[in-house]
Amino acid sequence: MKLLWIISFFLLQGTEAFLLQNAKIKQCLQASPTDGNLLLADCNSASDFQDWFWQGDSLRNHGTQSCLSVVDANRVQTSPCDSVDFTGWDCSNLLLSPLGSSQDYLVASRKGVALDNVRGLKAQWQNAAGRSVCKEKAAQYRYFSAGLTSTQVYDHTAYSAILVLGMEPEKLEELLWFFRREDPSAWNYSILALSLVVTILGFVLLAINISRNRKRKILMDKEAAQAAQNSELESKQALLTMPEYSPGSLQKQEPLPQDERPGEVLVQWKDGAVTTLYKEASEDAM
Repeated sequence: MKLLWIISFFLLQGTEAFLLQNAKIKQCLQASPTDGNLLLADCNSASDFQDWFWQGDSLRNHGTQSCLSVVDANRVQTSPCDSVDFTGWDCSNLLLSPLGSSQDYLVASRKGVALDNVRGLKAQWQNAAGRSVCKEKAAQYRYFSAGLTSTQVYDHTAYSAILVLGMEPEKLEELLWFFRREDPSAWNYSILALSLVVTILGFVLLAINISRNRKRKILMDKEAAQAAQNSELESKQALLTMPEYSPGSLQKQEPLPQDERPGEVLVQWKDGAVTTLYKEASEDAM
């Protein structure tokens, strides 16, 4: 467990970067990505070439992955961390000095950075929050010591997170629970079983819906057929009730009485006598 934690400790060092800001000039130390030179520029936390982190006694740049080194008597630049120019740094009271030298310090000027024996504000370095870079190095050693003395990965992980992030234990507990790593097999099997049940339930509901639609269609067809049959029966009954037409069934006209003549007006009196209103004059009279 401790070995795994120590490995993760070294892997996480690159993420604990900070700015090297000079207390006098208020600018930050920036590494060149091409020639290893150093310059002072306005502080920009988004720039990887201004991000530095402690790796043991060395100061490593996050952008170039090279270390702060002394190449001449007082000339400072970045060089590969495994080269002969590699330099370790001692840090105390905001002052950075090469290991083995207690008189020269890293000093900033308008021209850049160099080694000098002054101890004023030009030789003092801090992060963007005004915290000494020496505290960053001390925090690294406390982090490492906590990992060596701890017996539980969870405890020293929480401790290191508090040191690095300044996070409260309650908030850390919540984050550790959210980003916990455990065997997800039970959860995956549960989701798989739930999805299978939902799929089966969907097919059952689909079959029930299809069956009901078929029954409804059959019932509607039966009702339509019954209505058509009733309509046909009513029309047949209507035809049966109508009398058949035949010329012989017509009522024969009653023949006129023999004593009646066309054009005569008959008058029936109260006593039952029938007389003609006008008497036809005889041909002789005319």
